Amino acid sequence: MTATAPPFGLSPIRRPLAAVALLAALISLLFGLVLAGASPASAHAALTGSNPQDGSVVATAPKEVTLTFSEQIAMGEDSIRVLDPSGKRADTGSPRDLRSGTVQYGITLHSGLPDGTYTVAWQAVSADSHPVSGAFTFSVGAPSQTAVALPSDEAGGGLVGTLYGIARYAAYAGFILLAGGSAFVLACWQRGAGARPLQRLVVRGWVTLTAATLAMLLLRSPYTGSGKLADAFDLDGLQSVLDTKPGAALVSRLLLLGASALFIAVLFGAYAKREDEKEKQDLTFGLAIGGAVIAAGIAGTWALAEHASTGIQPGIAMPVDVLHLLAVAAWLGGLTALLVALHRTPDITSRAVRRFSRMAFGSVLVLTATGLYQSWRQLGSWSALTGTRYGQLLLIKVALVAVLVGVAWISRRWTARLAGDKEPAGAEDPAAEAGSFEADAETGHSEADAETESPAAGDTGEVDPERSVQLTRQRAALTATKEKRARDADPDRSGLRRSVMVETGIAVVLLAVTTILTSTEPGRTEEEAARSKSAVAAPLTGGQVNLSLPFDTGGQNGKGTVRVDVTPGGTGANNVHVWVDGPGDRPMDVPEVKLAFTLESKDIGPLPVVPDRITTGHWTAGGVQIPMAGDWKVTVTVRTSDIDQTTVNKNVKIG
Repeated sequence: MTATAPPFGLSPIRRPLAAVALLAALISLLFGLVLAGASPASAHAALTGSNPQDGSVVATAPKEVTLTFSEQIAMGEDSIRVLDPSGKRADTGSPRDLRSGTVQYGITLHSGLPDGTYTVAWQAVSADSHPVSGAFTFSVGAPSQTAVALPSDEAGGGLVGTLYGIARYAAYAGFILLAGGSAFVLACWQRGAGARPLQRLVVRGWVTLTAATLAMLLLRSPYTGSGKLADAFDLDGLQSVLDTKPGAALVSRLLLLGASALFIAVLFGAYAKREDEKEKQDLTFGLAIGGAVIAAGIAGTWALAEHASTGIQPGIAMPVDVLHLLAVAAWLGGLTALLVALHRTPDITSRAVRRFSRMAFGSVLVLTATGLYQSWRQLGSWSALTGTRYGQLLLIKVALVAVLVGVAWISRRWTARLAGDKEPAGAEDPAAEAGSFEADAETGHSEADAETESPAAGDTGEVDPERSVQLTRQRAALTATKEKRARDADPDRSGLRRSVMVETGIAVVLLAVTTILTSTEPGRTEEEAARSKSAVAAPLTGGQVNLSLPFDTGGQNGKGTVRVDVTPGGTGANNVHVWVDGPGDRPMDVPEVKLAFTLESKDIGPLPVVPDRITTGHWTAGGVQIPMAGDWKVTVTVRTSDIDQTTVNKNVKIG
């Protein structure tokens, strides 16, 4: 008999000590790669602009402060604070959604603010559930000393952030054990439903996922807000969390876990005890459908509230994310169940190993397809693969998966040997399989065997009940010892067991990398934020911008030329001068001139500018803010009479 498919991640390691040493070294190395230079999780929504701009100096105090973000965010009543030089609030209330075509929020300032340096501090929750925060300063009149210290801690950091991160990892691990262990029993080894070690594995997965979900629900308020652990039990904070998308996802997960508890009770209760093959077949189908629905629902709680729910193509990304999580659970959870079965149960069949091999192969195909789509969606460019932290972590994850698949290719010999040499006819029967594993064990009876075979009788020939119980325990212990000795003496089974242990260790590291990856800013948005920040903070380059635009309002004396000078012609504050010339390049007196600046590539503007008349044919405006470099469209409206007016425009590089 030959094997038709390899079990993934099995390597021919001969000595247990060597396997343990190799596993420990591999885990240490990969964790070092993952954690080297680690920093707090980056924001998934980035501040791309503000008015006033960071570090700018304005002549008069603005009426409001506006902030523009790269993606949708959730703002609270106290999410934006403007502090004067003494540290007192300079704003009048909660932020307003300006709905200007971009994600932009504004907050109104008090009137009559004195000159000095003002601090704008903000904190919000991005659309993929991660907290974001930041601060910047601007000055009115001239910079001054300020009593406000800019916060140095990232949102979601500290002790609360660490605990929340641990709970996230535990939730993923619990889901993998719950879903993958159940799939292994139903799809690979149905008789394993009666095995206590597998029962404990799945139940522990359920308990871990439930406890982690409750912890995340309690920690959610301080994680996205104050950062104080004591606020985890604040009922008002918990109520506000329940009104958010991540809070609703966590509550939905708890409800689905209630349904999964019933599923586990049936799987390890009525199903495990069912003897009639027809009834068991029907129950298998029902449990498979019900379990798949519950598992997909639980996986959907991640897709609903994290990376897949925001960005491009969320309608496609969320189902793909669900498939990805289910494939991970089937592969890694099934692998863990196989390891437990090989170590703790005497009658795991080679047929079950081959079935898991096929299930793992299908999972890898799904992981490959969904992973390629997710990588394209989250990265967006080749440069993001190596130039962003998300891309670097993704490369480590791909390398780990490649190691697992490579080890699987080497280890198919174990399955072939186990199936070809150890499986007799009728090996579907676990008793026959167990007998095949014991065929190489030592035979003969020890003195204890002889003792257990003799009746427990006294001088009168009567049976001593206590002695009988003692002998029964001895027989059970000896039987278990023989079975373990037979299993350990089987080189194929031992090699399979050790190799699965190595793959499970790699899977633990893979899960850690995946958890970090889900809390790291996607490469696409990180690059966009970096470009926006670079544009906003770009030095003033290019010198003065000069435009000359002919116009014709259509009326009498309606023809002429308007000249616009923008100084210094870069980002930040600029002075704008406008000259209107008539025929013969003579200054032309017109009733009104207006300008507007629009950056169409970023959906910024039009930013209106109303210059003041200085003299005949000359208008000027000071402190005109150009928030970022780019190809700006300058629009000039000239009115030569009460009814004659025209608008001309031209694109020009500024910054």
